[in-house]
Amino acid sequence: MNKAELVNVMAEKAGLTKVDAKKALDAFIGATVETLKKGEKVTLVGFGVFSKTVRKAHQARNPRIKDKKVMVNVPEKKVAKFKAAAGLLK
Repeated sequence: MNKAELVNVMAEKAGLTKVDAKKALDAFIGATVETLKKGEKVTLVGFGVFSKTVRKAHQARNPRIKDKKVMVNVPEKKVAKFKAAAGLLK
């Protein structure tokens, strides 16, 4: 499902116009991004938890280079993580 399809479903289920559903989704995304940038978690009971984590710097093989001994340095990176609630897909 892409964003446009999600907006359509939200509008239908909540009895909103597509414009209002898009505004609500954009507001949710914006608030989530701002919260994660501050280093805080976003917890939605029954759905899951969004959090920020850091991938440590490491060495990896470049798949474009056939020589498997050639390694490249991958820098540390901040990434978003999602942990689904236990009963999400039951």
